[in-house]
Amino acid sequence: MNAKDLRIVFMGTPEFAVPSLRALADGGYNIVAVVTTPDKPAGRGRKLHESDVKIAARELGLPVLQPEKLKAPEFVEAMRALQPDLGVVIAFRMLPEVIWRMPKLGTFNLHAALLPQYRGAAPINWAIINGERETGLTTFLLNHEIDKGAIIDRLRMPIGEEDTVGTMYEKLMAAGVGLVLDTVDRIAAGSIAPTEQQFVDESTLRPAPKIFKEDCRIDWSWNGRRIIDFIRGLSPYPSAWSELRRDGHEPLNVKVFSARFEPKPTDALPGTIRSDRRDTISVACADGWIDLLDLQLAGKKRMTTHDLLLGFREIEEYAFPSVRE
Repeated sequence: MNAKDLRIVFMGTPEFAVPSLRALADGGYNIVAVVTTPDKPAGRGRKLHESDVKIAARELGLPVLQPEKLKAPEFVEAMRALQPDLGVVIAFRMLPEVIWRMPKLGTFNLHAALLPQYRGAAPINWAIINGERETGLTTFLLNHEIDKGAIIDRLRMPIGEEDTVGTMYEKLMAAGVGLVLDTVDRIAAGSIAPTEQQFVDESTLRPAPKIFKEDCRIDWSWNGRRIIDFIRGLSPYPSAWSELRRDGHEPLNVKVFSARFEPKPTDALPGTIRSDRRDTISVACADGWIDLLDLQLAGKKRMTTHDLLLGFREIEEYAFPSVRE
């Protein structure tokens, strides 16, 4: 079957899915509908916010479906009426079986990790947090369990020493385009040989669960390498943070976006701060000092250490808690 003749339903929500959607449309693939989340109120004015995928679909002149419930009879019937040959999913909700089984050739997902490692909602973050030096992308067929379907193809990508979740997001988003197009072409040609994941030793796998605010709190009793990887894996979003504390003062939340580790024996209590009050803020950790380079005080804009110290010269009178409380 010619890949351009396939009736494709594309499902996605965030920016990560947009380049692949545009590439399919610009490449002449037959996208019969785009499924994304309903508009949601956001911001101070609570104005309705459209997903990145919806905005792109509208610009491309593609029909859009925004079901509240994926099992709703009206959505199921709308999908049947499309007579889809293939479903393509990138960063969307978990689909019910009635939907992912509907396309004649199945439904595949693009996942930002080398499955079976890093199943879950935040694979790019966790790969960097855990100090991995390689990640990648996987296309796989959907089944009853999250990220456990048969693997179609994988693409490996190195993680550089300076990479953050932000830079890897951009690299993987761009690289995903080629993998998605190739997967569609191979499915149409009948040339895929999916590899099942059920024989994997689950004890060897690292998960990638959704990240909440408390998960982002820095523990200064960790060793320096671990702290740097933790900061990189959360920068710029949702961002690593800690509390600045000083007797008699309210704690100040501080987000840390960039830092450098200086391995050096120290007797200082983890969380102790030293500064030249002009350009440097260093925090003691288990095996040296962490130099903070780019940070943000609660209620303030993001800034360099130099700029922060222009109005915060008493920084050494504060300390960070050494461990999570």
